[in-house]
Amino acid sequence: MDDSPDSTSPATQPGTLFVVATPIGNLEDLSARAARVLAEADLIAVEDTRMTRRLADVTGPLPRMVVLNEHTEQARVAELINMLAGGAKLALVSDAGTPLISDPGFRLVQATHEAGLAVSPVPGPCAAIAALSAAGLPSDRFHFEGFLPARQSARRRRLQALSEMQETLLFYVPARDLPAVLDDMIHVFGAERLASLGRELTKRHETVWRDALAALARRVGEDEDQRRGEAVLVVAGCPEPRTPIALEALVAALAAELPPSRAAKLLSGLSHLSRREAFALIESARSSMETDDLHGR
Repeated sequence: MDDSPDSTSPATQPGTLFVVATPIGNLEDLSARAARVLAEADLIAVEDTRMTRRLADVTGPLPRMVVLNEHTEQARVAELINMLAGGAKLALVSDAGTPLISDPGFRLVQATHEAGLAVSPVPGPCAAIAALSAAGLPSDRFHFEGFLPARQSARRRRLQALSEMQETLLFYVPARDLPAVLDDMIHVFGAERLASLGRELTKRHETVWRDALAALARRVGEDEDQRRGEAVLVVAGCPEPRTPIALEALVAALAAELPPSRAAKLLSGLSHLSRREAFALIESARSSMETDDLHGR
């Protein structure tokens, strides 16, 4: 069977946007096809030119590059679509791994489709999939969460929203934040929830550890090297989801037993609600109770 592209495939058409996966650490992971596409492109849209230039050690001299990141993407899309419409071959890369996976590029890919132009993936490395493949946790169904909120309160609310999911959970975590994130996961998921830490994957100081959350937190706390670089946390799904408590019932119980501020704080911690939203619900419930008492109900 001949798997080479025919004359109608995007790989041979002008005006094609190639979404190219690049190494997440080890340059040997750049595929021969990715190297060829980058070398033959008329322009490469990059997250950071300094990071992409290192690929020249594998590909040889690279074409002109233009920066496409969260600050420039919206302004640059129209210009790049015009180039594609004129027949240019463009390559889109991120600093590492597969573009758009917690990286810029969505607006450009979306606009290319909407313009009726070709988009062609050049698959390869992805930190999330690499970590999942080595985690020893169920991989038939998984949920990719990406980066969690930076603030603890928002982070714990998001983890709470995920706590009953039975799918394996994937998180991107700057390694410096591992102690705080693991502490929050222990608080929400429980100390014995099984997880895998993949840090600096494919690099010289790679870490792949599989253990309970509490044990991972202890090991990270004892070794400051584990707080350097980038990490992926792969967390087992909830083994036995609890029967959900109706929000209205929880609000009513807290409002009846606790002062408003204390009740709102607990409600916020047990739900996806902000403290302000929780306080409003508690006050509404207390008002209803007072009305019922007034009418002798």
